[in-house]
Amino acid sequence: QVQLVESGGGLVQPGGSLGLSCAASGFTFSVDGMSWYRQAPGKERELVAYITNVGGSTNYADSVKGRFTISRDNAKKTVYLQMTSLKPEDTAVYYCNVRRRGVAYWGRGTQVTVSS
Repeated sequence: QVQLVESGGGLVQPGGSLGLSCAASGFTFSVDGMSWYRQAPGKERELVAYITNVGGSTNYADSVKGRFTISRDNAKKTVYLQMTSLKPEDTAVYYCNVRRRGVAYWGRGTQVTVSS
């Protein structure tokens, strides 16, 4: 079965940096695009970043462009999200996502809190 496990969340001060990881299993990782989403309290879940199957192309939400970087290591079956210049509004639960055969799969999420 498809499994996604996020890690790396925590508390960071505004302007700081944090790196997230998502370990994938149960599917052919190298043929699927991967995404990071986030959901803040009282808000809809939103797409943060997307990366194609071999990492040749990426897309970012306007709110994180220039600050976040998505990458992947297909040999390790892992997708990463490096976050810099963090703002309080980045506070959210961050989720790893893959869509296969019309079905969306999610990890359990990892909490990122940006606060002084």
